[in-house]
Amino acid sequence: MMTAILLATAALLLHLAGAVAALHALMRTRTAPGAVAWVLGLLLLPYVTLVPYLFLGRTHFVGYADRRDGPRMPGDAGAAHPAMPEVHARFAAIVNMLGTRFHAGQAVRLLVDGGQAFPAMLEAIATAEHYVLVQFFIFHDDDVGRAFQRALLERAAAGVTVCMLYDGVGCHDLPRGYVAALRAGGVTVHSFATRAWSNRLQVNFRNHRKIVVVDGWRGFVGGLNVGDEYLGRKPPLAPWRDTHLEIRGAAVADIERSFCEDWRWITHADLPPRQLPAYPASGAADVLIAATGPADRQESASLFFVELIRSARRRLWLTTPYFVPDQAVGAALRLAVFRGVDVRILLPSRPDHHAVFLSSTLHAFIAVRAGLRVFRYQPGFMHQKVVLVDDDTTAIGSMNLDSRSFRLNFEVAALTLDRGLTDEVAAMLESDFARAREVGEEEYLGAPLWRRLLMHVARLFDPML
Repeated sequence: MMTAILLATAALLLHLAGAVAALHALMRTRTAPGAVAWVLGLLLLPYVTLVPYLFLGRTHFVGYADRRDGPRMPGDAGAAHPAMPEVHARFAAIVNMLGTRFHAGQAVRLLVDGGQAFPAMLEAIATAEHYVLVQFFIFHDDDVGRAFQRALLERAAAGVTVCMLYDGVGCHDLPRGYVAALRAGGVTVHSFATRAWSNRLQVNFRNHRKIVVVDGWRGFVGGLNVGDEYLGRKPPLAPWRDTHLEIRGAAVADIERSFCEDWRWITHADLPPRQLPAYPASGAADVLIAATGPADRQESASLFFVELIRSARRRLWLTTPYFVPDQAVGAALRLAVFRGVDVRILLPSRPDHHAVFLSSTLHAFIAVRAGLRVFRYQPGFMHQKVVLVDDDTTAIGSMNLDSRSFRLNFEVAALTLDRGLTDEVAAMLESDFARAREVGEEEYLGAPLWRRLLMHVARLFDPML
């Protein structure tokens, strides 16, 4: 009898807690589908959903914006930069939304895969005279990770200011000794956390940026983290396909600005004083740094993609490991097809996250039915995040086409206007498409019923994927 009473009491308390959490989800979840999913789950199945809600339920990042370098409100960039060249005006909405600008005369270099990207970043770090800023979602304590560790320690020993950020969840398996060795050698290291007391219980609001800044004028952004797997050394996902970009010039100051905002959030202090650099680079590219995240008042990453898609007139080629578009991005892609744009999407053929892969397969089926061309990269795992628009526009960074990048992660990308780089990216992607298999409706229709059901179940969780 007593056992039955205790079980009934526990069940009642769980349902009460689920009801309270459902009210919280109703008021705080950013999207209607996400609110519906959480509210129904918390009210009907609190035994299953209450604990995951503690990990995934928060959708607003409070306090970060108060420590930013300058405002991020509509019109701020227009007020600061009233004379916008016509070539930049195509993306005036992005400029105004992010409170940023294009920098002309930048030198850019396309870095294909870890074999090009890691040596370039390590060489840049080795040349640092004043300071190095390094930030990645993941560091591994392996050959590549230790190469970065040695490079940072060598610069710190030479008197260079070295600051490093890593994500506390992305680096959950990074040994303490790795970080301790850096600190002992003079590198200032911090873990990015949502809150000091709840970081391990908060899967949302991860810092997914991949950044290297050297002396304020040489910078790197892209899709690669630090580890052997990004050189294709870890099956079954090997070989690993990814893309990074090197930038030399004044645009690097905006990459640094993003790093400084993250640093201020974690440390409650500014970076150590740094010598203001000259900008010796001279190139042909116009570069805008798009730093987005859950602290923005708008869903800036999603709107960034919408505006890029809207600008396409002839071709739009996208690569993403996770294709879980929201309604705005999905609608923009379909409208591009109706405008006569050659829309191609390159996806992996192997999953690294099974739930995301299932949902992505259903979205790929919907896209193919709408006239988009979808390809699956065959040699290994495809992780690059690249957008190619027409003949002069590219975007390379850390943003995926999923809800995490749209609303929950801190991301960064370089939007570049440059025909030379666009030609290089087009040639790179043509090579990728040549090693890919175009998929049709049969990928979904030919799957067993149980797998199609799993796809639709996975899609219910799109706001959390």
